[in-house]
Amino acid sequence: MKHVAIIGNGVAGITAARHIRRMTDHRITVISAESDHFYSRTALMYIYMGHMAYENTKPYEDWFWEKNRIDLVRGYVEAIDTAGRLLALADGRRIGYDMLLVATGSEPNMAGWPGEDLQGVQGLYGLQDLEAMERNTAGIRRGVVVGGGLIGVEVAEMLHSRHIPVAFLVREETYMSRILPREEGEMVNRHLREHGIDLRTGTELREILPDENKRVRAVVTTAGEEIPCEFVALTIGVRPNISLLEGSDIEVNRGVLVNDCFETNIPGVYAAGDCAEFRDPGPGRAAVEQLWYTGRRHGEAAALNICGIRTPYDRGVWFNSARFFDIEYQTYGDVLPVPAGGEGTLYWEHPEGRRCIRINYRTGDRRVTGFNLFGIRYRHAVCASWIAEGRTLEYVLENLGAANFDPEFFPQFEREVVDLYNRNHGNGAAVLKRRRGLFQHIFSRGGHRERT
Repeated sequence: MKHVAIIGNGVAGITAARHIRRMTDHRITVISAESDHFYSRTALMYIYMGHMAYENTKPYEDWFWEKNRIDLVRGYVEAIDTAGRLLALADGRRIGYDMLLVATGSEPNMAGWPGEDLQGVQGLYGLQDLEAMERNTAGIRRGVVVGGGLIGVEVAEMLHSRHIPVAFLVREETYMSRILPREEGEMVNRHLREHGIDLRTGTELREILPDENKRVRAVVTTAGEEIPCEFVALTIGVRPNISLLEGSDIEVNRGVLVNDCFETNIPGVYAAGDCAEFRDPGPGRAAVEQLWYTGRRHGEAAALNICGIRTPYDRGVWFNSARFFDIEYQTYGDVLPVPAGGEGTLYWEHPEGRRCIRINYRTGDRRVTGFNLFGIRYRHAVCASWIAEGRTLEYVLENLGAANFDPEFFPQFEREVVDLYNRNHGNGAAVLKRRRGLFQHIFSRGGHRERT
């Protein structure tokens, strides 16, 4: 029996622990300074908004860990001795190991702005950040959110739920323009403003101003405008949390460098989750993957390799989901802000401007490469299988009803999408008919970009 130590109790580390326990009788120790038990970081906003209590964010009951013989240690690892296979904790404790998994996650980015160390200025990633936000927003009159990512939208909604006016500074002209096509970005712009968010696009932060108590009193934009506030959320992304590896022999770059089996340069030492960086990610793949579902898959694959079942990591079809206030967002496969060469896009948007469906495909062989969905929920398994199996645009449209998450209770818009395709491709030959809830049609091909 070997001793596996895991630093970090996020989704990657805990998934690895659970799978190692299923496969072996190894001793398992999970070490975290953040919390006693694993909780869902994606639920932090709901604690602040009053929809959930912290206890409700824990996927497993507290008795789960002892029952499954997973030891939990609350403490901060400040040094790793890979030669002696020893972890040094800040309180003086020492923990030996036979195999080590580094799963320390991410930490908020900082950009070196003047005043970013003032009281009332923070990022949002973990439980301690949420506790700081409770203190920093008590009794304030206005908040400012800097950075146009998903965490920024969450913070804006959190403040809005407590009736705190929010100024939202986004460098790009449309929201998440490095990820979202223009139409989707404009939809998010409109929706945030409809909810009363003071969204300021094309605007950057220059500095944060202090009051006499070294608390934030205002921000100044690069245009020279001063915006009074008592709270600033810096949501400009996250970076791998690897400071504890300083002075160790474990190789790092942006993150902990690993191969596709999550092995570092040190035998018996692995890394997974947000903190891991693939040495050779392969074409079209990110070297650092920082999503909940990739963290879970990292943990599963790392567990197999730790248990001696050599298994290269397969991310599968990319997907993500989020919410922009009450508009759900799903993406599957590859949807670039601007279609790549040889790629077409079919884009349908509801007249009310709160729902849309985008299907990207290769113009040569018509294979579907990605989906964007706003305000409409499709089945993950169906969309991912269509992409993985190389289904054509026409096949997908003929069977689009199969992807609808719950056609009995949610509005259906598959007919409108197929009608759009037929209008653009009909030339008198396209025929649309409905059979058993799925769309079937005869089509003629042509064009590479289709929109309403």
